[in-house]
Amino acid sequence: MEAQHTSSDVLFILIGAVMVLAMHAGFAFLELGTVRAKNQVNALVKIMSDFAISTIAYFFIGYSLAYGIDFFTDAKILQENNGYALVKFFFLLTFAAAIPAIISGGIAERARFYPQLLASFLIVGLLYPFFEGITWNGNFGMQTLLETTFGAPFHDFAGSVVVHAVGGWIALAAVLLLGPRFGRYRKDGSMTAHPPSSIPFLALGAWTLTVGWFGFNVMSAQTLNAVSGLVAVNSLMAMVGGILAALIAGKNDPGFLHNGPLAGLVAVCAGSDLMHPLGALITGAIAGVLFVYAFTITQNKWKIDDVLGVWPLHGLCGLWGGIAAGIFGLTQLGGVGGVSFSAQVIGTLIGVSIAFTGGFIIYGLVKLAIGMRLTDEEEYLGADLSIHKITAQPDYNRGEV
Repeated sequence: MEAQHTSSDVLFILIGAVMVLAMHAGFAFLELGTVRAKNQVNALVKIMSDFAISTIAYFFIGYSLAYGIDFFTDAKILQENNGYALVKFFFLLTFAAAIPAIISGGIAERARFYPQLLASFLIVGLLYPFFEGITWNGNFGMQTLLETTFGAPFHDFAGSVVVHAVGGWIALAAVLLLGPRFGRYRKDGSMTAHPPSSIPFLALGAWTLTVGWFGFNVMSAQTLNAVSGLVAVNSLMAMVGGILAALIAGKNDPGFLHNGPLAGLVAVCAGSDLMHPLGALITGAIAGVLFVYAFTITQNKWKIDDVLGVWPLHGLCGLWGGIAAGIFGLTQLGGVGGVSFSAQVIGTLIGVSIAFTGGFIIYGLVKLAIGMRLTDEEEYLGADLSIHKITAQPDYNRGEV
């Protein structure tokens, strides 16, 4: 029975790992559909290459830094307990690799390819696991201090802050260092519109991410005995809240609509195991509105050229999710309890501070050492031709079809 129980846990977390792996296709198609046509190939290549480099960084450095575990031993030992330790690594790797995938959308259309891969290696190998270990493995005593002071540790069940806010705030640092796309903002204060190149591909990316997210959240239980239908329904309700809020606040704009479920799901990750479904619905709805207005302000007023709006979507909605867990997770609001509002605020602020500061350091060093950005001519031609020597529709572009 023990062997059957262990093998069930292995299969459970393996399914979760594969579902989150599939989300990376969602990242790719969301970016492909949002960027201009001359940068579509680059979007696809970046997400796949980032996943590969993230795997190397996390296997050799990051996982050990976060959890004090490595796999430099005989395969006979690694297969103990049906290889559960290995599939757990696989599952957590798919989370870690989401960080470069998030950043990719913010710096799209003007970032050089290999410098970004270098930055991805440093982020997944060093920066991300530093805060991951603090939160999920109790490193450096932050959780003990918060629990002693406020009666509960910082709670982030599936990564509103650890994954999404961290990725979004690193992306903000990268976007600020990189600067806006060529010609995006004119000297007279006006701006050039760059509408999405393919709403169908954007929608495909959003749907792929949305479906995979149920693996992201539900399988964060990591064992079959710990799985909870509450997490699944809270994810559903936050998703729906995000959709409806973005539909209304975004005035039927399909770009806002299809980012709505993602905003809701980002926000509910942290407290999906604590909230009442009505609390999750409200959390998702607030996130949907937050994304629409923050995206509009950053692009139009603050002149921050975050192409996919990854700072509003992941950075701000992730921050909101960390705090929301400390509100709707309380028993007074129908939640499970065992959470502290103060601990949630402090833990969230520590996370975004580490991410923003670390992002500035890593991308600042890469910019100083080898440069981050395409030349104006390369950007004008598009990343597809400049970097990969082919476009998404080469025959069409030559006038042959």
